Amino acid sequence: MRFDLEPAYILHTRSYRESSLILEAFSREQGRVALVARGARGSRSRWKNMLQPFRPLLLSWSQRGEMGTLTAADQVAAPPSLMAEPLFCGIYANELLMRFLQRSDPHPGLFDRYRDLLGELAGGRAPQAPLRLFEKHLLEAAGFGLLLDREPGSGEPVEADAWYQYVPESGPQKRAASGSDGDLLVSGSALLALQSGVIAPRHHRELKGLMRHLIAHYLGDRPLKSQSLFYES
Repeated sequence: MRFDLEPAYILHTRSYRESSLILEAFSREQGRVALVARGARGSRSRWKNMLQPFRPLLLSWSQRGEMGTLTAADQVAAPPSLMAEPLFCGIYANELLMRFLQRSDPHPGLFDRYRDLLGELAGGRAPQAPLRLFEKHLLEAAGFGLLLDREPGSGEPVEADAWYQYVPESGPQKRAASGSDGDLLVSGSALLALQSGVIAPRHHRELKGLMRHLIAHYLGDRPLKSQSLFYES
């Protein structure tokens, strides 16, 4: 089977044999795919310095079985300029996609949100809000959508001035503001902000804690490697 000129980003690369690469790519229409780029590390490769994360590409490949073979690659725009904090946020987003998405499972909407996230990171915007929204949409795409505007079971609407413990795979449960030892409490106003997509700076810290808690729950005993480098956002 052949795929031609698919919009894609490279999430990760590793060396393969003497001069080739194995790519983990995120394609808009085909989802996450593994590709062999033969000769890509050679000094005369037409793909030299192109097959790198964050560059908007059009990829073509042939596929038999789980691993495809890259046949063409074109860069369609200048890569976003990511340095320091935005770069680490991009690395973190790439690892999330690698860990949560199954291969050959398309998520065009999530692809568009990833592209927009890179643009926002490169544009100098504070990364906290766009990163939290990307995490939310990623969990939805992976089948772990979050209930944010009402309590499970009773269906009672979340109150902006109340406090909640968020139970993974269930939802927010109303608690006293003081909580108990070990409880992760989140304000109703923060939950509603995440639901609406409009996140104020005052919600950054508690939503960071909430998403870190949920992502760790779904990843189990295999924590993200990028968190050992950076998780200030």
